[in-house]
Amino acid sequence: MAYHDANNQNFSSQNLNSPYAAGDPYYNQSSGYITPPNGEKPKGKGVSKWIKIGVPVAILVIVGVVVGAVVGTKKSNDSSSPAAQSAAAASVSSASVNSALEELATGKFAMATNSLYMVPLYPQVTDTAVFTTPTFASSVKASLTWPSDTFSAATPAATSVRSDRPRLIAPQYKWDVLTAHIAADPYLSYWNESIFGNATDWYNDDPVAYFFDDGNGILDIARRFKQRAKAFSYAYRMTNDTKWADRLWVEIQNVAGNYTTSFGPDYDRWDSNHFLDTAEFSAGYGIAYDWLYDVWTDDQKAAMRFTLIEYGLSFGLQAYNNASSFIGWWKTNTTGNWNCVCNGGLTLGSLAIIGDDDTGTASQLLALTVPNALENCAGGPTSDGTWSETQDYWYFGTTGYAEMTSALITATGSDYGMLNDAYKLTGYSHMYGQGLTQLFAVGDTGPNKFSSTANGIFFFASEFDEPALALYQRDQADAADPWSMFWYDASAQGAFWDGMPLDRNFENEIDQWVSMRSTWTDINGTYIGMKAGMNQGRQTHNDLDCGDFVLDAMGHRWAGELGDGNYNAPDYFSNDTQSSARWYYYRKMTEGQNTILVNKSNQNVLAKPTILGYDSTNDTQGSSTVYEVSSGSTAYWYADITSAYFSDTSSAQRGVRFINNRTQMLVQDEITTTSSFQWRMHTNASVSVSSDGTKATLTIDGDEMDVSILSPSSGAKFTTSDAVRFDSDPIPPEADQPNPGVTVLIIEMDAGTYNLQVLFSPQWNDGTSSVTPPSVDLANWSLTSHNT
Repeated sequence: MAYHDANNQNFSSQNLNSPYAAGDPYYNQSSGYITPPNGEKPKGKGVSKWIKIGVPVAILVIVGVVVGAVVGTKKSNDSSSPAAQSAAAASVSSASVNSALEELATGKFAMATNSLYMVPLYPQVTDTAVFTTPTFASSVKASLTWPSDTFSAATPAATSVRSDRPRLIAPQYKWDVLTAHIAADPYLSYWNESIFGNATDWYNDDPVAYFFDDGNGILDIARRFKQRAKAFSYAYRMTNDTKWADRLWVEIQNVAGNYTTSFGPDYDRWDSNHFLDTAEFSAGYGIAYDWLYDVWTDDQKAAMRFTLIEYGLSFGLQAYNNASSFIGWWKTNTTGNWNCVCNGGLTLGSLAIIGDDDTGTASQLLALTVPNALENCAGGPTSDGTWSETQDYWYFGTTGYAEMTSALITATGSDYGMLNDAYKLTGYSHMYGQGLTQLFAVGDTGPNKFSSTANGIFFFASEFDEPALALYQRDQADAADPWSMFWYDASAQGAFWDGMPLDRNFENEIDQWVSMRSTWTDINGTYIGMKAGMNQGRQTHNDLDCGDFVLDAMGHRWAGELGDGNYNAPDYFSNDTQSSARWYYYRKMTEGQNTILVNKSNQNVLAKPTILGYDSTNDTQGSSTVYEVSSGSTAYWYADITSAYFSDTSSAQRGVRFINNRTQMLVQDEITTTSSFQWRMHTNASVSVSSDGTKATLTIDGDEMDVSILSPSSGAKFTTSDAVRFDSDPIPPEADQPNPGVTVLIIEMDAGTYNLQVLFSPQWNDGTSSVTPPSVDLANWSLTSHNT
């Protein structure tokens, strides 16, 4: 099966096998799914492991003429590497420059998608005329603003809806101008083609087949149905061709159990025991009912209302009103994605049928879902915008919240206070959490995303007047989605990176992480992510990983995350107490992270680290995609993570900084402990250790990274191991998944007091030389402390 990305390129499932846990946004899932009885994987499942497993050499999909006037530096000569391919994409004849600039002038900036990491590639050009300051409704594109909605409510109420259809997310006044907007805007045009491409693929495919996964129920099935409901409904409304409505009716009958094959148990077809499934089916039904309201016959609408209430909304009332029912656990003290998705799906389904529903179910639910979402899901992002679970669960939570809030606004005229400051910031958290290759994906990465995308950013961008967010998301691989056609404000103009700081510190005590980079627009640059934060309070989706870090350089991720364990494994989600069996699994225990491991033991779940220092030269990229940092440019961050360890460790501080104008990175640990400890880093590079053990050379696709132990860490030496547990570790309830292709780079030290400094030096091919910085204690770090 193929899907079409934001740049209207067709990718087969083979090309979507991401080597990292935070790979492509549609096929990122638990790696421990249950295989169906016939031995075949459920359709659409991809590989989610961070490690490379049978991944073809990265290729580029070129979507336009790419300028070669000024090619970015720091790239490999190896034609198989992402860096070399990026250079190849940018290398066209000078005769193409003018036509390429004309293409850029249309407003479409990303010229290619890297199919290994699914990130946009930008032409490396110094002409900045088209890369203007981010804005909405500029004089150039003012005609592409949405008309004003004529509907308003003097006293908004969730149960009082507009009289015209559609009422969910895309009112008729937007459909009336959409064709003209598509003709005038290259992004809308590409997305429209992509949506029709996906709809055509699904039209020719069988209806979504029922498949029950013990870990995720039928969530994949529900989200695939929702995808099709959106795409077929969109295709009909754009063409008035009834073939799309007829094909959608097949899907509607299928998930109701009224088609040619069975679909789950008669009493609970939408799997209320895993209520996410129920909610997503309800959302899909609501969209289909509302967007094609004028197409369905009265009998069809009656049948849809019956199914929606019978298998969806009635279970929602049970979740709220039956205190002894387990299915409603998500409605109490749950700020994560479950509350957002469940309330969102129930809200969309209820808004769709209210006025036609003579059972009173829809109105009862709307009186419950809105206040409950305000009490719970409204707190999904912390005060700095970071999603409280993990970077990947952000997709599910923000999608559910944006759908719910948008539908309330369009259907009833109010957001009821759901648009708070944290949701204004959450788009920036997502941007900074995306490295140059992929996400800083700590913790669990979740099930397949399918209908859960990052496109809620478009909605938040418009509601909060933050054009840079929309300009960022429109180049991403998951942007081609029916929601984008109505949430994106096509009057947006400019380059998201113009004026965007390279660095950002996220200070909320739950999160505590930093993002630092050398560029926003060149995959071959450098990126560092490091975290401290708490080891609890994340809906049992985190790892024991204070001090964890990732590194990007030269188009590769050199230090990465292993991602999910097996969601179906016994006790995987049992609890987050110190004795939880969750922490027996390698991918969740401290041993499986890129941090300090003391006494071969897990970190303390009660850890409350503190950020001790952060500073930056406050570089912003400017308008050009070609960006060379100024002399002395740097950033640093360090934290006290002593509380992550026990009484044998009286002090533990960890920091990271750029060296040599952001071309090298330093990770520094100052630790005092009465136990032995290990410095650990997971990499899918091949690793060669020098004879004296003080230097390791990492190699990926011909590109090299030198990793050196600096003085005063006398006696420290590198060793390596496979990514497997120690023989002395507690035995987990189920065997770990294998991690083939992953090497752990280790420094093992005896008890004592140490200042351990590890320098990462990418071997650039542009003549950039590495330096050896002076030794400076963390407390004395400054913006100039490591100048040579």
